[in-house]
Amino acid sequence: MSLTLTENAADHLRDLLAAKNASPEEMGLRLFIEKGGCAGMNYAMKIGAPEANDEIVEKNGVRVFVDAESLVYLRGSEVDYVDSLNDSGFKINNPNAARSCGCGTSFEPANKGSEASEIPAYDPETMEGTACKD
Repeated sequence: MSLTLTENAADHLRDLLAAKNASPEEMGLRLFIEKGGCAGMNYAMKIGAPEANDEIVEKNGVRVFVDAESLVYLRGSEVDYVDSLNDSGFKINNPNAARSCGCGTSFEPANKGSEASEIPAYDPETMEGTACKD
């Protein structure tokens, strides 16, 4: 399996889509990788529609979309939702990460192959995705 979504993540994604008046049949969580952050690569997320050639993961009526370039770094990962005193949000448990930063939004890939050059850098003008604050 390429990517999994926990029950808790599916429940919170459903709530998020409802809060944004987004239909789960048309929209979902877009998960992608960008260059940057304190460990070299950032996890980024936004609500969006599927695009051609996306890997689509569906659980309990909600979907996660991952483009082919990002899937190289996310294969085998688990998307979870964590709610703690210090932090809450979607978290990626990634077996392909050699190390992650303290905030969990940035990681160093275990396989630093040529695929890394195909990942777009974070664009501060669009402010889409995340940037590590460590």
